[in-house]
Amino acid sequence: MDKLRLEILGLSSSQSQSGSFALVLGETDGNRRLPIIIGMFEAQAIAIEIEKIIPNRPMTHDLFKSFAHSFDYKVEEIVISDLKEGVFFAKIVCTNGSKSIEIDARPSDAIAIGLRFDAPIFTYESILAEAGIVLTDESEDDISEIKSELSSTVKKEKEESKKGGLKDMSVDKLNELLDEAIENEDYEKAAKIRDELSRRN
Repeated sequence: MDKLRLEILGLSSSQSQSGSFALVLGETDGNRRLPIIIGMFEAQAIAIEIEKIIPNRPMTHDLFKSFAHSFDYKVEEIVISDLKEGVFFAKIVCTNGSKSIEIDARPSDAIAIGLRFDAPIFTYESILAEAGIVLTDESEDDISEIKSELSSTVKKEKEESKKGGLKDMSVDKLNELLDEAIENEDYEKAAKIRDELSRRN
């Protein structure tokens, strides 16, 4: 079965599911788009790698890369391999030069890892035929909006990394950020701020 190459077009917060993001992939030699709903952590991991932001500590996907390198494995490609009842499946194709293996993964994790190895992303015609969206002038505007949202997400990440970690902030600033995080329903960030405040008490 022939594989079709995909590229990442953008990432935007999902309007249908709170706390989720829509990762939009597009076929490189066509006008169909493949939107996949992914979690906040995976969206962050993808955005950080796209913009080459170096986190203070390695993220899970960076750990996978270090682990693979330690055993002389590299990721050759990522394949969005199946679609069952609205759920996408993916495979990470790895090799050590003499042996090739396929690892089952969620597409979000597979893509976050693939980006760290500069691995190409592929899918099959059957998946694009079933779940792909044909690009129109209207959806071109949507893609521009998604790219703009990705830029602002990444810009926010950069600004936060420039500011330094939570440990460098005053208690007043932390309380202000905590209120803001709760108001925005960013409970993951709120938990981190709460933990930092607890450490200081």
